Amino acid sequence: MNQEMIRKYAEATVRIGANVQPGQPVVVYADVESVEFVRLVAEEAYKAGAESVRVEWSDQALTRSEYTYRTLESLSKVPTWKEAQLKEMTETIPCRINILSADPDGLNGIDRQKMQAVQQKRYQITKPYSDALENKEQWTIVAVPSKKWAKKVFPGIPEDEAVEKLWAAICKTVRITEENDPIEAWNEHNENFRKKCELLNQYRFEKLVYHSQNGTDFTAWLIPQALWMGGGETALSGIYFNPNMPTEEVFTSPMKGKAEGTLVATKPLSYQGTLIEDFRITFKDGKAVEWQAKTGADALEKMITSDEGAAMLGELALVPCGSPIDQLNILFYNTLFDENASCHVALGRGFSNTIEGFESMTKEETDALGINDSMIHVDFMIGAPDLSIKGYTKDGKEIEIFKDGKWAI
Repeated sequence: MNQEMIRKYAEATVRIGANVQPGQPVVVYADVESVEFVRLVAEEAYKAGAESVRVEWSDQALTRSEYTYRTLESLSKVPTWKEAQLKEMTETIPCRINILSADPDGLNGIDRQKMQAVQQKRYQITKPYSDALENKEQWTIVAVPSKKWAKKVFPGIPEDEAVEKLWAAICKTVRITEENDPIEAWNEHNENFRKKCELLNQYRFEKLVYHSQNGTDFTAWLIPQALWMGGGETALSGIYFNPNMPTEEVFTSPMKGKAEGTLVATKPLSYQGTLIEDFRITFKDGKAVEWQAKTGADALEKMITSDEGAAMLGELALVPCGSPIDQLNILFYNTLFDENASCHVALGRGFSNTIEGFESMTKEETDALGINDSMIHVDFMIGAPDLSIKGYTKDGKEIEIFKDGKWAI
C-alpha cells in the first residue's frame, strides 16, 4: 500500500475522526501488530496540537495466555493504578482513538464463562468512570489490517497480497484516495446524513416493523423523545467528531423493553474473538427469550446473558443494500465494516445522546425515558435484499422506510 495513502488515513483518523484539539491529551488503544500505523497516528496527533499521546497495547496471544493460566480472581481485579488512571481521564477528558486489527478467530476455545465473569466483575468497578465520560469525549474507531485478519477475509491468496487487498478496501471505505481531500469528502458525507436524519425525524415514528423472507418478523417501539442520528456527532464540549470510520448508518435508540418478534442475522458476527454464524434471536416484551446459532452458540448465549440489559436492544440502524461498503462484496468479519453494509441492530447499551435535549439531562433521566443500559453494545446484521421496514406514527399513519432492502423515502 502506498505509504502516502496510509499517512493520509492516519491524518484523517486524527483530524476527521477524533478531531484532536490543541492542548488535548490523546489515548490510543491498539494491537501490537499495528505499531507502524500507531506511530503515524501519534505524529499526526502531535501535529494537531495534542498535549500528549498515550498508547495502550493489546495482543491476542497474551490475552489467550491470561485466560488460560490466570485465576478468575486475579483477572477480575482492577489495579489501584488503573482505577486512578480512569479517574484522571474523567477530569482531563482525552480524545480516544481505537485501532482494530484483531484476528476474528483469535480467541476461539477460550473459557467463555470465565471471560464473562471477568467482564462482569471489572465492569462493576469501571462503569462509574465510563458513565462520567459519556458524551463528553471525542472518540473514533478505525481499523488497519493484521496478517491473520487479512487471510480470513482473503483466504485464497498469499499473506502479503491479502494484507495489501485489505488495506485497499479499508482506504476505500473511509474515503481515502490519492486524489481526494478526505476532509471535503467527509463534510459532504456528513451533510447527506444530516438531510436523511432531518427527514426521518419529521415523522416521529411510534414503532418500526421489519419483514424479510428469511424469517425476520419484528416490531420495535421508539422513544418519543429520541432522534435519528448519523455521521458525525458533537461532544458536550461543542467539538464535532466522527466516532466511526467508516460509517453508512442512520440510527436511533429504541424504547427499552418494547420489542416483539424474531430477527435473523444475515452476516457472521465476530464477538470477542469467536465467530457466531447463522443465528436468530426472538424477543418478547422487549427481551431476548430464545436464540440459536449454527456456530458460536455458546458465545451468543454468553453475550445475551452478560447482564440484564444485554438481552434488550440499544440501537436500530438503517443501511441500504448497495451502500459503498456493500458494493465491495467483501465479508470483513469485523463489525465496524460489516454493520455498514447492512441494516443492523445492537444488543445492550443505548445512546443517551439520541434523546432530544440530552445535554441538560442526567444519565438517570435519559435511562428513565427508555434508553437501555448494559456492559455490552454488540451490533449484528439483519439487512437482506427483500427487507421491508415500515414506520408507524402515533396517529396510525404508515410510512414505507425501506423496500427491497433500500431506502423508500
